Amino acid sequence: MANTPSLENKTLSSAWDGLSPHLIASIYQIERTENGAYARTKNTDPDIVQTPFSEASMEISLNWQSAFEHSGPENRAPTLLAMLQSGAFLPLIDAVFGGSQEQQANIATQAQQRSNEFIRQFEGRTGITKLNSTQVFNGMPPVKFQVTALFRAWRDPYAEVEAPFEKLMSWSLPVKLSPDGSVLARSVNSARGETGFIDALVPSIAPVLVALRYKNRTYAPLVIESVTDPISSPIDVEGHFIEKAVPMTLATLTAIDRDDWAGYRTVDLL
Repeated sequence: MANTPSLENKTLSSAWDGLSPHLIASIYQIERTENGAYARTKNTDPDIVQTPFSEASMEISLNWQSAFEHSGPENRAPTLLAMLQSGAFLPLIDAVFGGSQEQQANIATQAQQRSNEFIRQFEGRTGITKLNSTQVFNGMPPVKFQVTALFRAWRDPYAEVEAPFEKLMSWSLPVKLSPDGSVLARSVNSARGETGFIDALVPSIAPVLVALRYKNRTYAPLVIESVTDPISSPIDVEGHFIEKAVPMTLATLTAIDRDDWAGYRTVDLL
């Protein structure tokens, strides 16, 4: 049975001899420094998970909206304006004024004609203008990365498949969740001096931040939003996984701007 790798084994990966290093992604933990920048946690968690991506895509969604879209007359009286613009109002006029021959021979006929001439002016027209169709930038969500990390064993199933997957899973999960759900009880302990105020108010520790180095770009800081464990993957005679294709979703901590995008190519946190 393979031995569990220690923290001194900084690289957790399958054997990818002969594969271009540009095709191998590196994922590692980072933390915010005192000056507000981010650096790799070489002392507390120096491990690096390296894996090629069988599938990888980056999605940037930019939220553009027509702020004046609902300011036209169509939104105040949508049915009436639709009937006027489509010409469907004319049959209604005919139904209202139409009647006996005596009625069509008097003033009602003249009113009907004037109404029809007036209503025909609305046919084929719309209240949409360049102003109320102008799009306004209304923000953007964080950038999302959809990747599939590939692990497979040639010599050591644990070191090449299970160990890197376990590290990814540990980074995605909260570091610590408090077993005590009562804020009141923690506040009492804080008043007694048994715990600090911060521990009483927010007792749990969120998941860590990571960086992704892939094809000459370093994307950081990132959070791991989801990890899928393909538990039906093949195993060896001892029950160790010999191959795993792990779909993951990573996301930037915040929305990004032009400077952030330029920094992905220049910053190397390794």
